[in-house]
Amino acid sequence: MSKSCDHIIDLLEEGYNVVLTHGNGPHVGNSLIKGEAGKDLVPAYPMDACGAETQGLLGYVIKQSLMNRMKESGLTKKIASLVTQVEVYGTDPAFQNPTKPVGPFFTKEEADVLMAEKGYVMKEDSSRGYRRVVASPKPQEIIEKEAVKALAGLGYLVIAAGGGGIPVIKDVEDLYSLALIRRSTSFQE
Repeated sequence: MSKSCDHIIDLLEEGYNVVLTHGNGPHVGNSLIKGEAGKDLVPAYPMDACGAETQGLLGYVIKQSLMNRMKESGLTKKIASLVTQVEVYGTDPAFQNPTKPVGPFFTKEEADVLMAEKGYVMKEDSSRGYRRVVASPKPQEIIEKEAVKALAGLGYLVIAAGGGGIPVIKDVEDLYSLALIRRSTSFQE
């Protein structure tokens, strides 16, 4: 993390106002593995909650690392980390053809059970076993974009849209819903 922070510190020292985003794929996978390992003790998180959990965790880790590096560099900058949603269209073709592997590997027999019981889409992954695959719908709009702009305008370094954001779908009443995503082939829980 330190090397990444060094580059951000360079930008801050040059006077740039920074908004950061980050990936979270491996971390969501870890969250899914924890859910699978503990399934007999506690319910596993659904995919959207795994995204929110990892956005929060990574935002915290990045923020702590940056704060420590800024202190070493003599910089003072407020940092805000936002758990961020992104609007996607329920008609996005990605929902019909999920391709992004996530989480643990399973045997063919285990994959067949998960497909039957939970409706997961499972595909063989590089001859290493079967993995769940999820959709990667095209993001249309960051829901919290005004908050990002406002905080950046106040001089904050903003960490937002980790993992591309938590996908939500706007209904006809302009309400955001995960229900449609959870009912889709790729996000069923």
